[in-house]
Amino acid sequence: MTADTATVDQQLTIFLSYARADRERIALLTNTLQSAGLLVWWDALIEGGAAFAKTIESALDHANVVVVAWSKTSVASDWVRDEAAHGRDGGRFVPISLDGTPPPLGFRQYHFIDFTRWTGDAAAPEIKQLVSAIHSSNTGAPAQRIAEPAQSIRPTPLLKRRSVLAGAGVAGAVIVGGGYLAWDRLLHAAADNSIAVLPFANLSSDPSQSYFSDGLSEELRARLGQSGQFKVAAPTSSNLFRDHKSDAVTTAAKLGVAYLLDGSVRREGNAVRIVSELIDARSGLSKWSQSYDRNLTDIFALQSEIATVVMQAIAGQIAPATRAALKATPGTNNVLAYDAYLKGKEQYNLDIDENSDRKALAYFDQAIAADPNYAQAYAARSDALIEIAVTYTKNIQFKQLTNDALTSAHKAIALAPALAEAQFAAGSAIYNGQFNFRAARPFYDRAYALGHSNASILEVYAYFASKSGRNEEALAAIDKAIVLDPLNPLMFRAKGKILYSARRYSEAVPFLKQAITMNPKISNTYAFVGFAWLMQNKLNEARLAFLAERRADWRLTGLAIVDHKLGKKEAALDSIHQLVTQYGEIVSYQLAEIKAQSGEIGEAMRTLEKAFAINDPGITFMLSDPMLDPLRSQPAFSILLRKLGL
Repeated sequence: MTADTATVDQQLTIFLSYARADRERIALLTNTLQSAGLLVWWDALIEGGAAFAKTIESALDHANVVVVAWSKTSVASDWVRDEAAHGRDGGRFVPISLDGTPPPLGFRQYHFIDFTRWTGDAAAPEIKQLVSAIHSSNTGAPAQRIAEPAQSIRPTPLLKRRSVLAGAGVAGAVIVGGGYLAWDRLLHAAADNSIAVLPFANLSSDPSQSYFSDGLSEELRARLGQSGQFKVAAPTSSNLFRDHKSDAVTTAAKLGVAYLLDGSVRREGNAVRIVSELIDARSGLSKWSQSYDRNLTDIFALQSEIATVVMQAIAGQIAPATRAALKATPGTNNVLAYDAYLKGKEQYNLDIDENSDRKALAYFDQAIAADPNYAQAYAARSDALIEIAVTYTKNIQFKQLTNDALTSAHKAIALAPALAEAQFAAGSAIYNGQFNFRAARPFYDRAYALGHSNASILEVYAYFASKSGRNEEALAAIDKAIVLDPLNPLMFRAKGKILYSARRYSEAVPFLKQAITMNPKISNTYAFVGFAWLMQNKLNEARLAFLAERRADWRLTGLAIVDHKLGKKEAALDSIHQLVTQYGEIVSYQLAEIKAQSGEIGEAMRTLEKAFAINDPGITFMLSDPMLDPLRSQPAFSILLRKLGL
C-alpha cells in the first residue's frame, strides 16, 4: 500500500450531490470543504474517457457521507433525489439548502442547513455546522430529523445510471412513461454562454495534417474567447474528447458547458473543406451546421465567419464592436506564415525534449520570415527560447537565449499590445531570464487582465503570484483556471502547490491527490504530497510519498531530507550522492533545501547563492519555499531576495 492510498483510506470522503445550475456555488463549497481537510468528490473530477455513469456510481458507493445541496433546481432532479435516497438509506445523509428551498417529499423530515446567506467565508457558521454534521454522520449517527413521520416512508429506489446510458436514444434522452427522464446533471451543465470547441477531425489523406485541424480549433477558441461574451473551455480539457464516442450531452456535462462546437477539416493542397456543427447540450441536438469549401488563402476570413455565426446562433444579435473584434486579430494573412506557426505550435505542445523545442523554434522563425509582422509568432518564439534556455542551457548561452526571448516578446507587444500571450512572453523572459520579479510583474498583470479567460495564462499567473508571496491572488487565479479547465490534472496540482507554499499543508494534500487520481503518471506531485506531510511531521507518510515520485531529482531531494529527520543518516547521504552524480551543479537549489532542513545554515546559504550565480531556475521559489524557512533570518537571505526584486 502506498502512502497515498493509506491516507485516502483514513480521510473522510464526501459525495456532493447537486444540480448543474448551481455549479459555481458548489465549486466554492467544494474548495471550502477541502480546505477543512475533507476529500470531496463531485462530477467535475470525472476523468476524460471515463464511463460517466459507472464513475458516479462508484464514487457514490464508496463515499463516507453524501451531502445533498437542495435548491429550486435540484428538488426537481431525479438524479439528485436518487443520490439523496442512497445517502439517506445508508445512514450517511447530510442535507443543505442553497437558496432556502425546502427538500422534496420523502426528505422533509430531515433537518437541513440553510446556506442562503453564505457568501464563501470558510469560517461562517454554516460551514462549521456542515463540517460537524459530516463528522457526526460518518460516526453512524443519523441525520437530525425534524419530526418522526407517523408512518415509515418507503425509500425511493436508486436509479441505475448505467441502464440510462445504455438505453439512450437521440440526444442521450430516455423516454419514460411518455416524459423525459431528468438529466439535470447533464442538461444544466453550465451558464448559457459557455462553450467547448472540440478538436476538429483531420479527414485529409495525410495524417500529418492534424496540426492544421488542431490549429483551426485553437483559433476558434481564441476568437470566441476574445469576444468577451463566452466562457470557453480550455483546450486541455476539450482535447480529451478527440475521437470521442460519448454522446454530446454527456461530453458537455463533463466539460461543464452549454454548447459544443465540433467539426472536421479536409485539406488537399490549397483546397480546404471545413464542416462545423454547433450542438446544444441541453437537448443534444444540432443548433447549426455548415460545410465550407474554400481556398487556403480564405482560411482567415473563414475563422471569423464561423465564430460570428456561432455567436449569432447562441446570442442572437451581435454588437458591431464585437463583430469587429472577431475580425481584428493579431494574426496573419500570409498562408505560409500561418502554416509554419501551426507546425511550430504542434512541436512546442509535444513538450518532449530539446529536439522538439528546437524544431518549434525553427518553425516560428519560418513564420516570422514569411510575415515579419506576425505578433503571435514572435510571442511563441519567445516562449520556445525561454523553454530551451531554462531546461537545456546555462551561463553564457542561457543569457543569450533569454535576451533574444525578451527581444522577441517586446516585438510582439509592439505589434499587438492587447495580445495576452505577448505580455506573458515578456514577463516570462524577465522572470526566468533575469530573475527580476519586480520588473516582470507589470507584464504578468497585463497578461492576466487580457487573458483572464485563458486557463493556461491563469495557471502561470497563479504560480507567479504564489512565488511573489501573493497567495490570495494566486488562489483566485487558479480557481478560475479550474472552472475553465476542470479535467486538467495540472490545474489541481497547481492549486495543491500554491496551498503548500501558503503553508496550508493539510489543505494542499487533497488537491495534489486529485491530480494523481486524474493522472497517476503525473510528475512532481507525489513529492509535494511528501513535503506537505513532512511539514506536518508525518515523516513515515512523507517518505512513502517521496518513494512514489517519478522525477528522480524531487524524489532524491525529499528522501535526503526525510531520512535525515528520521535519523537514517547513511540513507540521506546516499540520496545526496545520487542527486549530485546524476545532475551535477544544476541541483544547487535542491542541495540548499537539504542543507537548510539539516540545520547546516551557513552551507545552505552559500549553496543558495551559488544557485543564483549559475541561473538555477529553482531560485525563483525562494520567497515561498517552506524548505528554506530556517534561512529567513539570515541577512544574506534578505540580500538575495532584493536581488530577485522581492
